[in-house]
Amino acid sequence: MDADVVVAGAGPTGLMLACELRLAGAEVVVVERLAQRTGESRAGGIHSRTLEVLDQRGVLDRFLAEGALQPVGHFSGLYVDFDESESRHPYPLMILQSAVERLLEEWASELGVRMRWSSPVVGVRQDDSGVRVELGTDGAPLRARYLVGCDGGRSTVRKLAGIGFPGTGPTMTALIGDVELPDLPEDYVWVRRRPAGDYSAIAFEPGWYRVITSEYDRVPGRDEPVTFEQLRQSLVRVAGTDFGMRNPRWVSRFTDAARQADRYRQGRVLLAGDAAHIHFPAGGQGLNTGVQDAVNLGWKLAAVVRGQAPDSLLDSYHAERHPVGERVLHNTRAQSALVRPGAQTDALREVFGALMVFDDVNRYLRHLLNALDIRYPSGGDHPLEGRRVPDAGLTACGGARRVHELLHAARPVLLDLRGSAEVAAAVKGWADRVDLVEARSEEAHWLVPGIGEIEAPDALLVRPDGHVAWAAAPGGDPDLPALCTALDTWFGPALRG
Repeated sequence: MDADVVVAGAGPTGLMLACELRLAGAEVVVVERLAQRTGESRAGGIHSRTLEVLDQRGVLDRFLAEGALQPVGHFSGLYVDFDESESRHPYPLMILQSAVERLLEEWASELGVRMRWSSPVVGVRQDDSGVRVELGTDGAPLRARYLVGCDGGRSTVRKLAGIGFPGTGPTMTALIGDVELPDLPEDYVWVRRRPAGDYSAIAFEPGWYRVITSEYDRVPGRDEPVTFEQLRQSLVRVAGTDFGMRNPRWVSRFTDAARQADRYRQGRVLLAGDAAHIHFPAGGQGLNTGVQDAVNLGWKLAAVVRGQAPDSLLDSYHAERHPVGERVLHNTRAQSALVRPGAQTDALREVFGALMVFDDVNRYLRHLLNALDIRYPSGGDHPLEGRRVPDAGLTACGGARRVHELLHAARPVLLDLRGSAEVAAAVKGWADRVDLVEARSEEAHWLVPGIGEIEAPDALLVRPDGHVAWAAAPGGDPDLPALCTALDTWFGPALRG
């Protein structure tokens, strides 16, 4: 074998997955069809849950140093307020995808991830023991246990694996570019709706703006070239002026097409990020959903290739992440409809905006965007099970001062907050895979997005992705058989003896 896993695509999803695999001890090669990074800015922000994920790995400061926190978000251009009590990182971080990729690639290099540029995937052949990945441009083929396609919306890996990509086609076209706008009368222009469409101009750095124009019922051919002149003319049609637009760094096109892979796994081939789901980029959810796909899949795939968990564990990846992708497609379709020009949409936006002043409505939309309320299927009754673990403060815990710091090594943690000898004894069969940590919670109650405040549990089993696999309610006897079932389900059989 050349590697345990080949990852196709060196974007944020592929790089995050490669880092997760290396942290868990798997050998990984990332293959990328491009010869080098383009420097194109692309996506422009990271939401709360992704910031938490980076914090869980101890690398968040790198990203905070290159971005700017934005105190509000939006749902189809309507402002959404964030709640500082729900996360240590409640606000979106404005940071360009090009910077995210550079930082992730630096981290991947530190971890020993191997990269192969100018290596497009052109063939995939599976058998009982692995997958052969054929590469173009005379690259030598690679043999690995598994292949993960993180190669974008037009994923070659998805097509070669025969995975369907159903959904809805485009009804509009948006042009996007990083340009100078010397005649822009304001420093910051949010979404402006006009009879011909809508436009926005966002300042990411002094003198340069991210300009986006959207025109409806104008859908060019999928492979039609995109030019600076097209962007300039579109801005004139929508805004009535080009604001002196000049010196383009990058120009591209997107639509409101929404499609999702009908399965995220086909044998030894898996999909993540845009290869698994595409949608209207409203609210900046695409990059975030892809990175969170990677964090869900990485520890599972590493456990399987190390022989610590059965291959069937990988089926939980589709079971958990496919519904999340469906939810993103659903809410971005709604946002696309809400921004269309016309008197009917004007009235709908006015009613919708009036509803957003209510806390419950604002909270619901906030959770759609920041993914803090996601709950994976769980067989247990405790309200924490399946949800992401709150980053509670800890005492009597050695070097860690809060829960998320316990996950820097990307290993599962059994956090015992009451010093139970029974809990400590139950986990001994998994001592090679699960870290037992005894500590005390600084807070008697934890705030859990989606359900509110709960009493701090007596103990909880936290997966490497930060989701709770088992929890013991305070004051009672811990359900040790349920704990052993969760350990066996997620981390493989106990050691003999």
